[in-house]
This record gives sequence, C-alpha cells and structure tokens, in this order.
Amino acid sequence: MSNFGDYEDRIRNFSWSLSEQELGYQPGQPINIGAYCSDRICQQGKGDKIALIWEGFSGEKKTYTYNDLRRYSNTFASFLTRSGLKAGDRVCLFMDRIPELYIGFVGILKTGAIAQPLFSAFGEDSLFVRLENAQTSAIFTQKKHVSKVRKIREKLPHLQHIFIVDYDGKSPLQDREEAFSMEGLGGVEDYDVYPTYAESPSVLHYTSGTTGMPKGVQHVHYSLISQYLTAKWVLDLRDDDLYWCTADPGWVTGTSYGIIAPFALGVTQCGLDSGFSAEAWYKFIEKNKVTVWYSAPTAIRSLMKAGDEIIKKFDLSCLRHLASVGEPLNPEAVNWSIRVFGKPFHDTYWQTETGCILITNFPGMPVKPGSMGRPFPGITATVLNPNTHEPYPQPGKIGLIGIKPGWPSMMRGYWQNEEAYKNKFRNGWYLTGDRARLDSDGYFWFVGRDDDIINTGGHLVSPFEVESALLEHLAVAESAVVSKPDPINMEVVKAFVTLKPGYSPSKDMELDIMNFIRKKLSPLAMPQEIEFVELLPKTRSGKIMRRILHAKEWGEEIGDTSTLENE
Repeated sequence: MSNFGDYEDRIRNFSWSLSEQELGYQPGQPINIGAYCSDRICQQGKGDKIALIWEGFSGEKKTYTYNDLRRYSNTFASFLTRSGLKAGDRVCLFMDRIPELYIGFVGILKTGAIAQPLFSAFGEDSLFVRLENAQTSAIFTQKKHVSKVRKIREKLPHLQHIFIVDYDGKSPLQDREEAFSMEGLGGVEDYDVYPTYAESPSVLHYTSGTTGMPKGVQHVHYSLISQYLTAKWVLDLRDDDLYWCTADPGWVTGTSYGIIAPFALGVTQCGLDSGFSAEAWYKFIEKNKVTVWYSAPTAIRSLMKAGDEIIKKFDLSCLRHLASVGEPLNPEAVNWSIRVFGKPFHDTYWQTETGCILITNFPGMPVKPGSMGRPFPGITATVLNPNTHEPYPQPGKIGLIGIKPGWPSMMRGYWQNEEAYKNKFRNGWYLTGDRARLDSDGYFWFVGRDDDIINTGGHLVSPFEVESALLEHLAVAESAVVSKPDPINMEVVKAFVTLKPGYSPSKDMELDIMNFIRKKLSPLAMPQEIEFVELLPKTRSGKIMRRILHAKEWGEEIGDTSTLENE
C-alpha cells in the first residue's frame, strides 16, 4: 500500500493543514526550511540516521548523518553571519554536486538569506546576467569554477564575497576571495536560526521566458508545506527508503526534491557527482540499494539507447518506485521501464514557478503511458480556452493548462519584474504556458509549449540568450534560434544565421562560431547545428517569425503567412 492511498479519498475535504500538522507547524509561527530539514529531524531522535551518501566521479565516497547535516549547515550559517551576510541577502551556490552544495543550501536558509543555486556549467556571461540581476552578495564556488567569477567580478559591485570551498593554497587568493573549508572548520553545535516566517523569501531560481532574459523565480519558506507532502505521496518516500534524485540542485527539481523534501521527511538520499553512463548509474543503484529513483526523460532515453543486455549485469531488485520529471515522458519509455524494471516510471508535471508537483501519476493508480496523470489534491487544474481563458466545459479539447493560485509553493514573484509576474495570471488562473488536453477520466495529456522556449533534456533554453551570443561574433549579421527534433533529448537547439558582407558560409565558419559561443553559453544551450541562410523570415514590421523555422524543422504546417515580409 502506498503512502497516497485512494485518490478520491484524498481529494475529498483535502487541506494543506494536514502537511502543517505532520511538520508540527503552527500558522503564524516561524518556519525556516533549513531548521526543518536538519535540527527538527535531530530533535525527533534521528540524529544518527544517514542523511546523505555521496560519491564523486573518482569513486570517493562520503556519508553524512542528520547530526552532521545539522552541525555542518550551522558551520555555513555561522561563517556567513561572521562575514556580515544578513537576512534577505542573495547567496549563490555555484558548484558541482559536491556535499557542500547540499549542506550549504540548508545553511544559507538558516541565516534568513536567500539561496541562489546556479548550474555550474554556466559560462561567465550566463553567470553574470543572473548575479547582476539578483545583486548577489556572496558566492560559494570551487577552484575549477572561480575563473568564471574572476572574469566578471569587477562588473558586480554587490558581490562582496567569493568563498572557495576547496582552496588548496597553491595560488594566492584574489580580490574579495576567501577560503572556506566546511570540514576544516568543523561542525558548529549551536546556531540561532533566523526566525523566518511563511512569506519570508527562501530560494531564487532562474528560468528563461519568451522575452529571453532570465527571470528570477522567488519562493518562500512556506513552500516546504507542499514540497513535503508531494514528496511523501507522489514519490512515496518512506522512513526506510534510499532515495536518489538525479537532478542537479542548480535546477528547481534538485532543490525541491533533491534537498528540501527528502531531508524534511528524514529519509536517506544519495548523490552521484559524475557524468552520465548507463553502467555507472546501474552500478550506483545496485551498490546503494536505491529504492526510489527520480530521474528525467532524457536520462531514461539514454538508458534505453544503452540497451537491455547491460541491465542483466546488475541486481536492481531494490527499486520500488520510479518517477520522472522535466519534460513529457513518451509512452515508449514507460513501457520500456515496465519491461526491464518490472514497474513504470511515473511522469510528474510541474515548473520552476510552481515549486512542487502539480499534476502526476500517483503510486498505486493505473498509469496511462504518455499521460501527465491527475492533479495533486489541493490543486485545481484545468484546460483553458486560449482566447477566453475560461475552462472548456467538455474534455478532449486542446488548450492552455491553468492552475488556480493559492498552493503553498507557488512563486511569489519574478525578481524585479512585476510585469512578467502579472502576465502569468489571467481570469483567476495561473497560466503555465503549456498546452494539453483532458480526457474523460481526468488525466492530462501534454501537447506542447505555448512559446518559443526550447526544452532540451528537461532544461529550458532561451532563444534570445543564444541569439545574443551569436550576434557577438564578428561575422554574424542576424540569427534565429529554434528547436529541432532529437531522439534522446526530444529537442535540441538549432541556429539559423545570416552572415555579414565579406563572409561566406563554410564548415570552418561554423566551427569558428561554435568555438566563439561555447565560451558564453552553458553546454545545454549550445546549438547542435548552425544553418546559414540568406534571409530570415520576418513580418513586415521586421520581427523574425521563428514559428516558420520551427514548423519546417518539425514537418508541421506553416500556417498563416499573411504578415510575412515579401509574401
């Protein structure tokens, strides 16, 4: 029997107060995610229970108990307080998936500061945009990444502290830099956790929207209420589980369900800091006896590509529950997992802005391969007419996914961008920007995105950001970026480029442009192909019509071209 039980029973008279009661939270009292994820678990007598099992790319292994998590997060918090950081300051985590990333996140929240995790593969340009926008005060990073920070620090007057977590003394520290060794400083037994409240800001995650510039999604400490309960019911996490979330904490899944929820539930989780390899992943699952596995369709398709034979080398009978997040999970992947693991991957749907799972396939409920599942209790979801933003009265029609605002982890705004935040709401509904249809059983079926954002491997890429990098190249006159189909990542980035007079298309030119933008973009945002064209399709007012390029790549109908220049 799963934690969730019967769907109809759960939605009947549901209240988020159930989560509040289980967490011991009284409305109006302080609530600090950092304390709830560490101190609270120790107060329950689970201090000696393993919180994190970590393995590095070289095979190095470390284990931390909940008492270690409590004391080392206090080390981070005490260090930040001594350094003059205060509640509300933005503190960035720019590291690989090392223990300091997970524990530092908890420590930052204990101070009342706002944790700002960023994907460590970002180039300096992407890093600069986000640090400048957030007016970040401090950053924790590693030796291998500090060079990116050094290149941009003079343009970041608010960035007063650069903490290097693995400094070895082989080269001198530079301006604003300071060594920080979590284990070298030792665990701090006592720290007065800052009394944050339900609406106190907690995490700032950056995403990209149709306007191109990254937007900072602001979450609050009350988000814990929905993250805790969704993990318990959807991921079916139990006290004796060994949980593995493969998402990087630079992205929202890696924080909501890779740090906050499992630690708040007091379960043991593991982390692997290495590149993808089917054999390495299966070995990691077998060795650690992983029971609950939360991954992404891109990884699942890569495992499928590796074949079924390799699975026979490992004993994966420990696996009890599988879930997926990041993009639609195609039916073939669900059926494949049933065949090779004896159980399906359960697709889950949510966004950076929502903070928690909204629509999902629940454990114990029939899985319809390819479906997003049904709304979580307490979540009112529907399919809206794109023109009127009214719910369709009958199932079967394709429209916008709309969610009634009010769940605990809903974003409280976009950082310094109130207009973009207001545009996410229409007629009393939060607009996800995705299109779907609803069947007669109440299951949602994903159709596509409602904007130009490219979802490659579950990570969102802004065309504007890629186009901006391309336009910095000396030979590039104009550029347009769209997605193209890909068997592993569903879609990848493709760039269309026109060249300035005096430059000619060639393989060498493509390579030169690729090498130029590689320094500016994260690997996920890199175009997989550049196509040189003489002209880009534009409206008569001069706007590039990306949908025409997209339609050609995907073999779709081009649609109305009445506004096309020279048509």
